[in-house]
Amino acid sequence: MTQQQQQEPGDTTSPADAEPQTTGGSADCAGCDADGPQGYGYTGDKKRYLARLRRIEGQVRGIHRMVEEDQYCIDVLTQVAALQSALKGVALALLDDHMQHCVVNAAKAGGEEAEAKLAEASAAIARLVR
Repeated sequence: MTQQQQQEPGDTTSPADAEPQTTGGSADCAGCDADGPQGYGYTGDKKRYLARLRRIEGQVRGIHRMVEEDQYCIDVLTQVAALQSALKGVALALLDDHMQHCVVNAAKAGGEEAEAKLAEASAAIARLVR
């Protein structure tokens, strides 16, 4: 169970209100500039990612509404499964973009940067398959 799922009784903070988790100071992409013309791996598809994330937000709101309205549990679970699938799709697309852009750039640069990016990608994959 994640920290976001563990709430104290009476805690009115929803997991959706929690701050996004980061890697805690991971290095930027070698040769990337978030504000530059290339940006990060996902930058070229940013509008598409944002549209997908807005749909996911809508799915979460729909599930919330279903629970508030005491909908049948199997129907709620079906929507939760759809939400998980949508999130997994975004995660895999982001991972692919990272591998194709950031990891490839680091590999071309070589040295410790390449090793660090491979380790970072490996850790991200491990988090996704948990």
